[in-house]
Amino acid sequence: MTTTLVSPGPAAVEEAAGRIAGRVLRTPLLAGLPVPGKRRSGWRLRLKAEHLQYGGSFKLRGAANAVLALGARRIVTGSSGNHGIALARLAAPLGVEVTVVLAAGADPAKAALIRALGGRTVQVPGGVAERETRARELAELTDARLVPSSDHELVVAGQGTVAREILEDAPETTTLCVPVGGGGLLAGTCLAARDHAVRIVGVEPAATPRYGRSLAAGRPVRLAPSDTVADGLRAQEPGAVTYPLVRDRVDDLVAVTDSAILAALRLLRGHGVEAEPSGAVALAGALRLGRDGGRVVAVVSGGNTATALRAATTYPHREDLP
Repeated sequence: MTTTLVSPGPAAVEEAAGRIAGRVLRTPLLAGLPVPGKRRSGWRLRLKAEHLQYGGSFKLRGAANAVLALGARRIVTGSSGNHGIALARLAAPLGVEVTVVLAAGADPAKAALIRALGGRTVQVPGGVAERETRARELAELTDARLVPSSDHELVVAGQGTVAREILEDAPETTTLCVPVGGGGLLAGTCLAARDHAVRIVGVEPAATPRYGRSLAAGRPVRLAPSDTVADGLRAQEPGAVTYPLVRDRVDDLVAVTDSAILAALRLLRGHGVEAEPSGAVALAGALRLGRDGGRVVAVVSGGNTATALRAATTYPHREDLP
């Protein structure tokens, strides 16, 4: 069963924060990395450590908000992995049945963890567009709730709690750098920061700049499937909920190459931050910013590395593991 999508307001983020309290971690802001060439006075970088979140990514926030608000007994979603992991992790204790549709090329280790957590996986040929079509079909066939990984008002509001925490913990922040796939985290950030002066920068893989091209065209644009190293950011087009929120509030969109993403990943791991490639995209974007000063926070959105996934699959219900 599908739901009618509506554009949420800023109050929805506050409601989400109350709803998911106790189900998610309030992740820390980590001190900035010593970045070569960025030592000029006034330039400060901090990291929002969503790689430490239960389930290994920020996706738990939107998933928890949707699951708890909807009260559904059966859920279907399309996911590259982390949203499916989040839903499966939440579902088992609540007695909710979860089916996750994965596109060709999805990480087998993420699929294995979804199954270890009690979820069902279905893989389809093609890219994210084909995945989402199949998820909608399955939801209709099984009378289940469709809970997309990004394009749902409850998911967006839940993801907005990331920015809400940043602005509470570091109100002096001048720039937020956010990775962009389907756009749920960016849209949630735009929602949470609607009444703040903070600059919002969305960072996309150069192989799939769907928001950058869509905003330039003045309408949502669908791109061909991509094979970026940031496997969690392969969405092909903006969503009906996310696009207007981003269009009306984002300050800038930048595209980063796979080599820049991998360089940011090495920098993170060299300082003990075990991110997955998608989790390094915002930092890659932050490193592109001009040196005119500012207090920057980059969201490390996920930490589901091969090592973390193996550990979580072995002990799928331990809360001290991703």
